[in-house]
This record gives sequence, C-alpha cells and structure tokens, in this order.
Amino acid sequence: MQLDEPDQRALALWASDCAEHVLPYFEQEYPQDDRPRKAIEAVRAWVRGEVRVGEVRAAAVAAHAAARDSDKGAPRAAARAAGQAAGTAHMAGHAPHAAAYAVKVATYAAASTYAATAAAAELDWQYGRLPEHLRPVAFPAQSDG
Repeated sequence: MQLDEPDQRALALWASDCAEHVLPYFEQEYPQDDRPRKAIEAVRAWVRGEVRVGEVRAAAVAAHAAARDSDKGAPRAAARAAGQAAGTAHMAGHAPHAAAYAVKVATYAAASTYAATAAAAELDWQYGRLPEHLRPVAFPAQSDG
C-alpha cells in the first residue's frame, strides 16, 4: 500500500502514541535520559510540519543509542519503540516496528505467567487507535486482503 503524506503523518502519530504508551518503562529506569522522549517529540513536531525529516532521523538514532545503553529488556525495548516511531518520518515501514517493540515492552514487564495476556492487551490498545484504513499497513496479518 502506497501512502500519501497525510497517511504517513497519521501513521507516524500512531507510532509515537505506541512508543509513548510504554515510555514510562524507560523513564522509570533512566530518569535523566531524555533521548527516547525527544524522539517522540521530534516525530510529533514533524507531523505538525515544524521540523524536517533529518532532525527526526537524528532523534531516532539517539533513541536507539539510549536502547544500546540499557541493560534491561523493557527499557531497552521502550527506547527502540521511540526510535522506530521517529523513523516513521523517514519511512512508513518503521511504524509496525515501533508497535512491535511496544508489545515487547509489555511482555518483558509482565510476569511470565501473564506475558501473552499483556502482549494481547497492548496489541488491542494499538489496533483500536490506528485509523481503520491504515490497519493493513501496520497489521498485515490481520487484514482481510
């Protein structure tokens, strides 16, 4: 599916919502490190037309560096979600990865007995917030095509 600019911006906004939904797992562990939050803020600024893609890409790279600096699963995945969300400004294909990392956060954060339930709840949350016509882009396995 080829996306026009408004759809790519909508997808980027959704990806930033997915990343922000799990960002507390990073910020609780690394309260002084704002790189993932800045990536989310950057992609939202891009959606509003306030910054160029290059600035957002730099913020995405910084969020991924924050992930590499983390030695714990949930915070690392939360930082990756932010980096992938920011990457959506450059290429829409990053959006599903932001969502997938958010699901990973939910899985890491849940007790092993509840990991599948936590992952399903995160997916439901994500799916309900994505415009219906963009669902085949982010969730191709669930589309009717």
